[in-house]
Amino acid sequence: MKVQPFLSSGQTIALFGGSFDPPHAGHRLVAEAALSTLGVDYIWWMVSPQNPLKTNAANELKARLSATRDLAKHAQFHVDAIEAELGTQYAIDTVRALKARHPDVRFIWLLGADNLSQMHQWKDWQSLMREIPVAVYPRGDDLRAALEAPAAMAFLEAQLPSDAASQLKTKAAPAWVLLEGELSPLSSTALRNRQAGK
Repeated sequence: MKVQPFLSSGQTIALFGGSFDPPHAGHRLVAEAALSTLGVDYIWWMVSPQNPLKTNAANELKARLSATRDLAKHAQFHVDAIEAELGTQYAIDTVRALKARHPDVRFIWLLGADNLSQMHQWKDWQSLMREIPVAVYPRGDDLRAALEAPAAMAFLEAQLPSDAASQLKTKAAPAWVLLEGELSPLSSTALRNRQAGK
């Protein structure tokens, strides 16, 4: 069993997964805000081989890993492609595999509000919400849509107030919180389109 060298018993780690195709300042904004408000030990940037909800093929994993590491230079950020090693494609499978591998570490799932809007399309999303506390960063044009999405509504009673974000790491799932923070206009899709001259 491989043990991640930055993990140790009793830590709390925020799992920040995505294609990061390409990574941008908005991603770093999310990670920095989560680090300061959640009080976690590390933000674990998990560069996924391929987002199952995206039809376009992601750029080469090695290149995305390198670009993400360049962006995420911070003592409390760790970047790797653990899902490629685990052979997992879906969040629920990744979370269960990591919890089994690191039973003495607490994990929080970190995502943008745009992903909360579509979480009901994820594999076993209800199980994911019951498996791991979730921190949501405000992203996208319509935060109301995210807060009225099926995942948010189904677990409305599990939502913590934003000013209690630091308590999320002590809560058993289901528990989630909407973080407060600056909105970024950047998106990987827009950056790819710009690079492609669209």
